[in-house]
Amino acid sequence: MKQNSKQADEPKLTKEDRFLSKLKGEIYSFFDLNYEQSFNLNQVHKAFSIKDRHTKELFEALIEDLTEAGKLLRHSDGSYTVDTGLRYRTGRVEHTNPRFAFVVADGFADDVWVATEDLNGALDGDVVKVAVWQGSKRSGRKAEGEVKEIVERRRTEVVGTLGQTSPKFAVLTPDSRRLYADFYVPVEHLNGAKPGDKVILRVTQFPQNDKRAEGEVAEVLGKAGENNTEMHAILAEFGLPYHFPEAIDTEANAISEQISNAEIKKRRDFRNITTFTIDPADAKDFDDALSIEFLDGGHVRVGVHIADVTHYVRPNTLLEKEASQRATSVYLVDRTVPMLPEKLSNNLCSLRPHEDKLTFSAVFELTPDAKIVNEWIGRTIIHSDHRFSYEEAQDVLVAPTPTGGRSYQRELTTLNTLAKKLRDERFAQGAVNFETVEVRFNLDETGKPLGIYQKVRQDAHKLIEEFMLLANKRVAEFVFNLKKEDPRNTMVYRIHEAPDLEKLNTFAKFAQKLGYKLKVDSPTISRSLNHLLESVEGKPEQNVIESLAIRTMAKARYSTDAVGHFGLAFDHYSHFTSPIRRYPDMMAHRLLQHYLDGGKPADRLAYEAQCKHSSEREKMAAEAERASIKYKQVEFMSQMLGEEFDGLITGVTDFGIFVEITETACEGMVKMSDLKDDFYELDKENYRMVGKRSGRVFTFGAPVRVRVKETNLARRSMDLELVGMTGSRQTSSRSREESSRRGKSSAMPRGKGRERATRRR
Repeated sequence: MKQNSKQADEPKLTKEDRFLSKLKGEIYSFFDLNYEQSFNLNQVHKAFSIKDRHTKELFEALIEDLTEAGKLLRHSDGSYTVDTGLRYRTGRVEHTNPRFAFVVADGFADDVWVATEDLNGALDGDVVKVAVWQGSKRSGRKAEGEVKEIVERRRTEVVGTLGQTSPKFAVLTPDSRRLYADFYVPVEHLNGAKPGDKVILRVTQFPQNDKRAEGEVAEVLGKAGENNTEMHAILAEFGLPYHFPEAIDTEANAISEQISNAEIKKRRDFRNITTFTIDPADAKDFDDALSIEFLDGGHVRVGVHIADVTHYVRPNTLLEKEASQRATSVYLVDRTVPMLPEKLSNNLCSLRPHEDKLTFSAVFELTPDAKIVNEWIGRTIIHSDHRFSYEEAQDVLVAPTPTGGRSYQRELTTLNTLAKKLRDERFAQGAVNFETVEVRFNLDETGKPLGIYQKVRQDAHKLIEEFMLLANKRVAEFVFNLKKEDPRNTMVYRIHEAPDLEKLNTFAKFAQKLGYKLKVDSPTISRSLNHLLESVEGKPEQNVIESLAIRTMAKARYSTDAVGHFGLAFDHYSHFTSPIRRYPDMMAHRLLQHYLDGGKPADRLAYEAQCKHSSEREKMAAEAERASIKYKQVEFMSQMLGEEFDGLITGVTDFGIFVEITETACEGMVKMSDLKDDFYELDKENYRMVGKRSGRVFTFGAPVRVRVKETNLARRSMDLELVGMTGSRQTSSRSREESSRRGKSSAMPRGKGRERATRRR
């Protein structure tokens, strides 16, 4: 009875209402059937063959009703698509262009394209909630969106240079190349800062709607352009510290340097075994050492000894909390910002020669073919007999006769032979053989760059790298296999997922156009990649193929999930060998000892959170390092305005062409507005720019001749003018003469230094 009464009370639909409801349903069905496309109002009218003004207005009102009801989504260009329901993601903003940004969310292969006006006040690095819809086929974007909520601000401070002040405020131009709007500073909040000062600005108001960004000066770093000012500014820009709080130094300095007999008795003693370190000539923190014993039957016992940082840095101390927060040391062009105070990094923990040191070791008995027949992992004490630089060790490897004193030639030669066999085995198992350029500078006492060179990676570097990789691999395998039933032992792994199949297919199609084949459907894709890289070595297209191959790869990161390391072809891999400069190695040491002592699986969620934090800090440190390199490159090139160089196209965008100068490895841009001979269109699929009238093509990897037009140190950018295309990748004789005249170190073969290779793999 109640139900009938209720129905009687409901208003009856009129004929007009039923007609509008049916029409609205037809409009929605049209969008739903074409869910992969977006349509503006004119396209909808055309699809329904509507020509009269009244019906057009009706359709516009019904589409607006569907949008307000959440059934359709309106794009920034005025077009509409059906809301398929997905449709919200939380991710981090990457504001790569003044006109648009991307929101990158974990678990999604496609980044969300967002027009700058739809960021709604979000800045680069912010965590946001974004409404997502299907991109149009015309744009070629799979996902577009609009920021609906700012979940977390990445920065509360901004680094930049103050411009001229007015009676009421000053304007700060941010250093970050991903912050495109100025910040306003009321004069009462300048706190002594003057025009031309580099400052840290505390943000008091973020940009949103009609509100401009404002802040107050928190710290004056110094005059813009001075080396120390700029290096400190780069650290501050990425939220990285450049000094330790006094309480941290006090706690570090209070740690005793004495090693007790009781502690020695707990450890395996290697002090009478031949042991040495091999590091960069200017290194002060020696994380690792190698020991070697020659056994019967041609076997060799090799010890990989790593500084026992966790013996000194204990849980719940200020030192521990600081190391956890920093997560990594930071390497700028002219300095190292350590994860641990100097008392620990350069003294107590550093494996300096002729001193007893506490270590955590992985010891392997190897056959002449580098096969492991026995291994032991645990805490040790060592006494390093010698400290080699890479250059000194390399000299021993290539010199047949000692030049006085003990050369350790037999030891080094044996280790080098074993390392080469370990390396061959890695590649046989499918490791990918990527080599990247590492840029170095000759600096004067003020930090001014006098020359640029590329670092050589020789056998001495590779020797150390192979034994560090071996230790990292075997420690990870040891923990993984220690408990085979679930729940397995929690461990901190260094993981590297296989490349995305879609990216591989795109890369393979491009390589095929240049005459090379990549088998993306092969179970041994890494071998196919290696074959491709070997095929292009020495060819004109080598640079473009290598660069694009690297771009298809996933980024290595830390995780408690044992998913393996694609690039190294290891099923299990950890970071164990650099605890002085990496917090994940400290975590690995603690977990390893915990399980050696018979402990139960550690709290996975807590370690996973720290893994994520460490990965993020590593990324920031790498960005800061690149920024310092870019700054010095631009500073060096600012002396060469108007000069011409050979270069390679390293990127094409709809706003210009990126060119890397061959001689100095410095990258600049030829702006689209400076290409006045034609109207050029971007061909994304083929990584090239094509002239609409002339058909002239600028392809990724093509050799060009450019002139240095302008440098901007504040933005770390360089503008170039295109002089013409060239037929050779070689630096011209004139360029080499100019290089010699400037006192620049000659460019060296391509290589990757061990201290960075082992730090980031």
